[in-house]
Amino acid sequence: MANRLSVIATRTGDDGTTGLGDGSRTPKDAPRIAALGDVDELNSVIGVLLSEALPAEVSADLVAIQHDLFDMGAELCIPGHVAVTDEQVARLDERLAHYNATLTPLREFILPGGTRAAAQAHVARTVCRRAERAVVSLAGVEEVNPPVRQYLNRLSDLMFVLARCINKAQGKGDVFWTSPNARKVT
Repeated sequence: MANRLSVIATRTGDDGTTGLGDGSRTPKDAPRIAALGDVDELNSVIGVLLSEALPAEVSADLVAIQHDLFDMGAELCIPGHVAVTDEQVARLDERLAHYNATLTPLREFILPGGTRAAAQAHVARTVCRRAERAVVSLAGVEEVNPPVRQYLNRLSDLMFVLARCINKAQGKGDVFWTSPNARKVT
């Protein structure tokens, strides 16, 4: 690892290509690079969320998720490499069930908001959905390990639930959407 990041500005991408982990080069706008970039952005957005005051359990789960997303990035960077497992998807399922059990059932749609941290969790949710769409696009042209797509699908659901849990932990309720008719002032 010591030599992997010894030079950051290599200038090899000046021609509009980037290097993959297997040594091959591909255009920077290729579906694989779009998916890799969206997963990287998701990891960064979760890093911003981790800078907020969060319950310790949520922070621990988010750090584990960041490691999983780094594994996912490695998998996307090396065609044919497998790093995301069914066990990682199952762990997200378990955490989703755990957190969801602490919340009251929703009877209305909610808007992103409440606390800053919850709003940031919603940003992570939407970036996760974009990363999932990019992976689906990649799977349309190249082989993709199914747990990658499944993980992102579960993670976006978990981020929604975590936003609600964060609001609850900070004493804020969900921000409910109201229909256009209910918003009309008479």
